[in-house]
This record gives sequence, structure tokens and C-alpha cells, in this order.
Amino acid sequence: MRYIITLLMTATPALAEVPSVVTDIPPVHALVAQVMGDLGQPELLLAKGADEHDFQLRPSQAGAVAGAGLVVWIGPELTPWLEGALETRPEGAASLALLDAEGTLRRSYAEGEGEDDHDHDEAGHDHGSEDPHAWLDPGNAQVWLGLIAAELARLDPEHAGTYQANAEAAAAQVAALDAEVAAILAPVQGKPIVSFHDAFGYFGDHYGLDFVGSIALGDASSPGAARLAGLRQQIEAGGVVCLFPEVQHDPALMDQLAEGTGVRIGAALDPVGSSLEAGPGAYAALLRGLAETIADCAGG
Repeated sequence: MRYIITLLMTATPALAEVPSVVTDIPPVHALVAQVMGDLGQPELLLAKGADEHDFQLRPSQAGAVAGAGLVVWIGPELTPWLEGALETRPEGAASLALLDAEGTLRRSYAEGEGEDDHDHDEAGHDHGSEDPHAWLDPGNAQVWLGLIAAELARLDPEHAGTYQANAEAAAAQVAALDAEVAAILAPVQGKPIVSFHDAFGYFGDHYGLDFVGSIALGDASSPGAARLAGLRQQIEAGGVVCLFPEVQHDPALMDQLAEGTGVRIGAALDPVGSSLEAGPGAYAALLRGLAETIADCAGG
């Protein structure tokens, strides 16, 4: 006798799939990682030590962008190399450009800051009048955490509560970080300092720092002789307490400006966190590192 065994298949609801998320720079990656928590890990495009303005995607990274459930980035003002890859995504694919997002505090360069008194390197990436370094204001980070959580919840409603709770916890941590950084910088508020390029407007405005100048205004351009002469005059007149080089840029011009003046040169600043280990703690490490570096030199 032949026995026929019938397998009864019971219908089970499909498990919700956590979206794959791609991010452009370390501070954005850190914020997304905090919101996702244990549910998943976002991908960071900018390699450690790379320049955020002149980065080139590997084919595998372009493929990750094309297939991602969500892309979170600052916007074309900072990472224009991502625009082409975004255009390969299906119509309606989710992306979040944080600089343009509702609630973001935006800052324009002061008149004259977007252009320099020199011939720009044609390959340079000047930002025009818009200052894209908005993550350096922790108020923006708090706004963005909520926006990231809302977008992830829209794509993955089953885990909406987790995303929201993670975002609220991360926002509380940013608030504590903000107070810590303010305390570190309080003794050097108003002291005149010079950076390599004009990336610290948000940071300076938020914490009461006095960035009186920068060697280069465009990220990939060389300063003109008149600009360097003006900065040198300021330094010789005692109008600057500290000069700060920047990671990814040759410090030789800083040494040239400081030569014979006695002005202090601080450690290199890293406004995008390209030298840091990527992960959820990178945002706090970035702001804390900037504060300690500035305080160490300007308060010396």
C-alpha cells in the first residue's frame, strides 16, 4: 500500500526587511548607525583618509547606491560625486538630502567668502554662497536624527518604534555632547584663530569662536598672494592666536605664514571626520576632537 503524506503549508507573514542604507560622509553615517541600532548597519561611501570633495566611487559602491533602500547624504553642495550614482536609482527610490531637509539650520558664507582673489583651480569644488558643513552645528544633528528615523519608519513600519526610540536616545546624547563641547570651548571664545579653509562657520557660530580668516576659501583652490599677505599682516599685528592646518591639506602654507611671528600652530582639524574610525560614535568623536584641538592651541 502506498501512503501519501501531505505536507500542510501554513501561511506565515513575511518578515519585514530592514532597508539597506548608504551614506556619504562619516558624521552622517554615525547618525544613521545610531538610529538603526541593532537592526542593521549603514554603508559609508567615503573611505578613511579620502577627500569628501574629490572622491570617486568604486563600481561596487555605485552598485550599492543603485540598489540601496535609502541613501542619506548632505547634498550636492558637499559631495557632488554622488549625484551621478543617484541618477541610476529607480524612479521613486528613497533618498534624504539633509542640507535641504525641513528644519535644517542653513548658513551662507559672508560676502566674499565664496570667492577668492586668485585664479581657481578648474578642478576645484567651491560651494558658492552655501556653506554645506551643517553637521558641525549639533542642533542640525538632532533635527536629522528625527528625520532619519521618520524615513526609516516609512520604509520599514514594523520597526518604527525602534527607530524612534533610538533617535530620541541619540538626540539626548547629542545634547549632552553639545554641553560638553561648549564647556571645553568656553575659555577660548572670541579668541582670533585661522583655519586652513572656511569649513567652520557653523561650529564657530554655535560655540562663539572667532575664525578671523582662512588660507583657502575653496576646498581645492590655492590662495592668492594678496590673501596670504593680508593674513600675514594680521598675524604680525598680533591679531591671531593660533593657526590650524587641516587633514587632507599640505601644512606648508601654515608654516610659511607663521614663520618668524611666534604665532602658535595647532594640530590639524578634521571637519568631516575622515581620519576617524567609522561607526555610531564618530559624530561625538568628531565634535569633541575639534573642540579639544582648538582649546589646546587657542588657550595655550
